[in-house]
Amino acid sequence: MESHRSTESGLDYLLGLDGNIEFQNDEGYWVKMEARRTTVSNERPHGIRYSLTLHAPDGKRLLGFDNAHGGIKPEGARFLHAGQKYPYDHRHRSANDAGVLYQFDTAYKLISDFYAEVDRVLKEVLP
Repeated sequence: MESHRSTESGLDYLLGLDGNIEFQNDEGYWVKMEARRTTVSNERPHGIRYSLTLHAPDGKRLLGFDNAHGGIKPEGARFLHAGQKYPYDHRHRSANDAGVLYQFDTAYKLISDFYAEVDRVLKEVLP
């Protein structure tokens, strides 16, 4: 049953992308994919650790979807929530932003959402 579910959700496909680096255009913008199985937990209920990133030709990260580090506080969270664990799935719009929550549904949806954002970002940065 697990392999059927993995196939339906695209999990096997995502895991197969681990280590891929793809050039997106002649200007040298590129995408890096990392995805590995991990223990299912409250932080990573889908059992994967992933990082999908878009980089400028100089290597600067322009966009990232990941769950590879500590959780992101929900918008409006205050000190009252100190010590509370937050979901790990989030996206970054630049190398330095703290990230915003991303609602993980399936691996296929993650990949689709990521590439939609890649297209949007490239339209903004390219003449």
